[in-house]
Amino acid sequence: MKIEKNTIVSLRYKLTDAQNNVIEEPDSPMVYLHGGYEGTFPKIETLLDGQDIGYEAEIQLEPNEAFGEYDPELLKIEPRTRFPEPLEVGMQFEGVPDAEEDASADDVDDEPLIYTVTDVADNQVVLDGNHPLAGMALRFWVQVEDVRAATDDEIENRHPEGGDSFSFGMPSEGGDDGDDDEDFPGGLAGKDSAGPRTLH
Repeated sequence: MKIEKNTIVSLRYKLTDAQNNVIEEPDSPMVYLHGGYEGTFPKIETLLDGQDIGYEAEIQLEPNEAFGEYDPELLKIEPRTRFPEPLEVGMQFEGVPDAEEDASADDVDDEPLIYTVTDVADNQVVLDGNHPLAGMALRFWVQVEDVRAATDDEIENRHPEGGDSFSFGMPSEGGDDGDDDEDFPGGLAGKDSAGPRTLH
């Protein structure tokens, strides 16, 4: 069976930076719903369209094709008193745009940003709302391990059954509009993951 819209693709991959340093090479394949459901990057979908099991390729994605350009506006410095203890570099917190700054209807659907703690001082915390791989050119080696037709439920849910944790971390929709100039959000919710976001 060939890869086409509404097929479930199992994909082995290795992710490296432009200097071929390995960033990620998982043991398990990534499983995603093919056909514009944001299960992987559009350039990778285009590469895989019409291919079959066993297909193998390498592709480079520029920052604007992957996790976006690095946005210095997403760097925040906050008082340490706003955070729980113990506080460590690599911890993540969720924040939403400050509604009082810009209450336009367009922002209602904005997904909260994930801020990663990048530095902790005596009374201040440095947070970065950029994806850890933002601003980087990335190289992917991919190999198609399996292709099957998606079920009606999978198409309706826009991801494979039980496989939604195996997709690349995608930038949120509209993330590169560059109009996020709000203050850091009032509410912070700690993320359970101990380390920075990865691609799956």
